[in-house]
Order: sequence, then C-alpha cells, then structure tokens
Amino acid sequence: MITELRIADLGVIKDATIGLHPGLTVVTGETGAGKTMVVSGLGLLLGSRADPHSVRRGSERARVEGRFTIENPELLQRVSGVGGELDDGELLVARHVTAAGRSRAYLGGAQVPAGVCAELTAQLVRIYGQSEQERLTEAERQREILDRFAGAAALEPLARYAAVWSEDRAARVELAQLHAEAQSRAREIDLLRFGLEEIERIAPGPGEDVALAAEALRLQSADDLRDSAQSAVHALAGPDDEAGGALAMLYGARKCFESAVSRDPAAAPLGDRLAEASYQVTDLTADLVRYLDGLDSQPGRLEQIAERRAQLSTLTRKYGTTCDEVLQWAAESVARLSHLEQSDERITSLAERVEEFGSELRSLADEISVARREAAATFSELVQVELAALAMPHARLSFEVASTDLGPSGADRVDLMFAANPGGELRSLGRVASGGELSRVRLALEVVLAADREPVTLVFDEIDAGVGGKVAVEVGRRLARLSQHTQVIVVTHLAQVAAFADRHYVVVKADDGQVTTSGVVQVADEDRAVELARMMAGLDSTESALAHAGELVEVATAARASGIALPMNGGSMSRPRS
Repeated sequence: MITELRIADLGVIKDATIGLHPGLTVVTGETGAGKTMVVSGLGLLLGSRADPHSVRRGSERARVEGRFTIENPELLQRVSGVGGELDDGELLVARHVTAAGRSRAYLGGAQVPAGVCAELTAQLVRIYGQSEQERLTEAERQREILDRFAGAAALEPLARYAAVWSEDRAARVELAQLHAEAQSRAREIDLLRFGLEEIERIAPGPGEDVALAAEALRLQSADDLRDSAQSAVHALAGPDDEAGGALAMLYGARKCFESAVSRDPAAAPLGDRLAEASYQVTDLTADLVRYLDGLDSQPGRLEQIAERRAQLSTLTRKYGTTCDEVLQWAAESVARLSHLEQSDERITSLAERVEEFGSELRSLADEISVARREAAATFSELVQVELAALAMPHARLSFEVASTDLGPSGADRVDLMFAANPGGELRSLGRVASGGELSRVRLALEVVLAADREPVTLVFDEIDAGVGGKVAVEVGRRLARLSQHTQVIVVTHLAQVAAFADRHYVVVKADDGQVTTSGVVQVADEDRAVELARMMAGLDSTESALAHAGELVEVATAARASGIALPMNGGSMSRPRS
C-alpha cells in the first residue's frame, strides 16, 4: 500500500503532498488543472519513460516520492539487496527527472537503475488508464487476464511451458544452423584433415626451425670459427713447436713470486690468486681445444639442413610463421575437427531433444488449456454478475478458448466475447463495445480478480469515461466495494464516483498571467457537497446544486454503511477455482 505521494515541479504541479487512504482515494479537478499529473507521477515511480518536457517551466528538475508499506519478505529482501533501508517502517521510492533529460531513481535511499526500481514497484501498484482499456480488446491481453483468474492451475504449467518453449526455440535454431552449414562444415573438415596429415608427415619439433637456422649459420662460418679458435689457443698455450703464450707467462710469474710467499705471509693470498689464474687459463685452453675439435666439417650436413628447412617452410607458409605456431595451429585444429566431426551426433541429439520438447510442450499446453477452459466459465459468470450491478443487466460476456498451433503461451487463442443487449450476438469485445461499456467491463474484471489475490494498489485514470447518471453511481459503488479488499486510487471527473471516496482530493490551479500553477487540496467532509456540486453543474453555491450534491453524499454514505460491506459478486467471496 502507498501511504503518501509527493509531487514537485511536475507539469503544472509545483508542490503537492497527497496522503492516501487504505480504501478509496479520489482525485478530481477541472479539465486542464493537472489531475493526470498524479497518475503520471505514480507512473514515474513504476519506471515510465522520463520526459524532460514534463518538468515544470522554470525548474531544474521534477521530483516524485512515494511512501509504501511492504509486508512481503521477498520484496524487503530485494530492497536490502540493493542497499535500501526502510524509514520508520516504510519504503521511500523516488524518481528525479531533470530538464536536461537525465533521470535518477532511489529505493530506500539508495540510488538504483530505474529498471530495478520498476521491477519492485510493479508488484505494489497497477495503473489502468485509457491505454489499458484499449489493450483489453487485444487477444493477448485477454489471455493474460484469464490466466490471472485461473491462478496456479494455469500459471504454474505456463511458467514451465515458457521455459521449455525457450529451450525448444534455441534447439531448433541450432539444428537449422547445423543443417544449413553442412556443406561448409564438410569443406572445413577436409581442409583440417589435410593440414593435420601434412604436419604429421613432416613432424616438426618445437623450435626446430630456429635451431636449424643457427646450425646452418655455424656450419657456413666453420673456417672462420676454426681460425679464431686456433688463434686463441696459440695465444694461451703458444705454438705447437715453441714455448710461450699466456700459460708460460703465468707459470713464470708463479715461480718468480714463490720466494716472496716463503718470506712474507701477507704475500700468500697473492700467490694463491696466481695459482688460481693459472688453473683457470689451463681449463679455458682445454675448452677451446675441445671447441676447435668440434668444428670438424660434416660433409653433407648443410644439404640435409637445407632440405629439412625446405620441408618446414611448406608448413610455415600455411599454418604459422614458426614451427611453434604450426604446432599451436595443429593443436587448435584437432579440437576444432573433433567439434565438427561431432556435428552429426549433435544433429541427431538435437532432433531427439526437439521431439521430446514437442511432446512436453503438447502435454503442458493441454494442461493449460484445461485450466483456462474451466476458469473461463466461472470467470464469465462472475463478471456478468458485476456487469448487471453496473447497469448492464442484459449484458453477456464469455471467454472463448479455441485451439491453435503451439505458441509462446500455449495452444489457445482467447477471445473475450461480448453482447450488451438482449438478443445480441456475442462478438469480439473490441468490435462491439463502446467506450463506456469497455470502462465497465474493465472494472467488472478487476472487481472479480481482486477477490482473492495479494493486495496491490489499483490506480484508475478516468475508468468512468463514457458513463454518467445511474451508471456512474454504480461505478462508484463498485470501486468502493473493490477498495474493501485493496487500496484504490481513482482520477475522475464524475461526482457520482467521487461521492464514494474515503478521502477526496481536488487539484486546483492558479494563473498569474504567465505561469499556471496547480496544487492538490484535501476536501473536508463538510465541503464535499460543494465540490460535488461544482463537478455536476459547475456551480457551487446554488441551493438546488447543493441539495443534489447532498443527496449524492447521503446515497454514497448509506451504500458504504450497508451494501459495500456485503461480499462482492452478490455472494461469498470464494469462487470456484480450477
């Protein structure tokens, strides 16, 4: 339930706070005063598109705030999940719209995306305007209403049906794609197999191309390398036929320094270093000799390397710039080939799943159809009772459920058939119902649907359009009776409806010649007759108008004290359910 609504700088409303009654709250006002801004404000809290043109001229932003009482633990948990908190046990929901077109939503003090805010508030408030009456003529909307009445008997299998339907659609799309790609898949398999066979035949090793290039360069430079190594050996050990070289000089240095080591302990470390240098040069000389011996020419090796590199180049031209990249391509291609070769198995598997989905969908669709047909008969009877109370005693209404092909919502086409006059042929509601008749059908449906569902605030924007006189009194009576079970907010231009309000607000406007400003004022009980007289005849002071308005207030008061307290539908509130 919403306990308070505040609107600031929205349309012609500068600043207004509306305390909403748990029962029936009515908002009235002259044409153009801005009473529809109340519905627009609630719409913003429900996630409606933020229109910068709705910001009051001269203001930077429009603000709408609503206070809600929530008892649903799941909703409270969702509020906490986005960082929101309750304020004195109530949830504050706000929406700000700037003149520049930016919009912000707040849930329990936490800024959230407008969509997140809308998901929660949509479970608390439902708005019915002229567009909703137009939607009532659509087959899909009529099906939704019937499913709501059928309750769990239809909604639970429908939820399972929707999930299976989604899986079935996805499987069919994939299956069609696999069939369409059969030729290209076969070509790709042949190419992958050819490439893998070629790589397997040549069998490159990791880094083999780099190693062969280095070896070829070494063999091509063998003479130069041998000369360099030989010169280094001679420099260290001396020519083969004569003494000399670094080793001989180090030996001489050690001999010369031996006398110093024997006489002075401080010279001993230097002697050790000379000995260490001699050993290292000896080892280095041996390594150079071994390197020189390894430089012996390998006849035919360069030709072997060139041939192998030519083989590898046939792979690096096609599958990668290096052997490592070729091997990487091979690994990826093995996985890809495995996937492609499994496509035939996938096609078989998908075909079996589609067949299973079809059987499951048909079974669920039959279950849904039974629930809809059972609910349709009961629903039609209860709505006809309400229509009779709304001054349509001869109206007939029937939900026709016809079988169709499987679709997203089952295998039924729901058509709401209607005849307003005795002897009239039942035809589709949208073809035969006038605006006033649509209004009453819409209200009758909501009265019946409200009988045993979770409480939700219902907002009606001129649901009484196209009706008047006695019919308007019955509309007011039914709205008041509906408000015994759920909170109802009505924007109306009819005094007959406003007379039944538990709380009455009037939107008044002032014009300074430049800017029109509207405010919302609660009508005190003693002033009700004056406001109703203005609504009926545009007069608020003549004795006849006041007398007529007073009579209307008395009728509404008496009805609330007696008839409204009676169960709706003329009997027990419980209804047959499928």
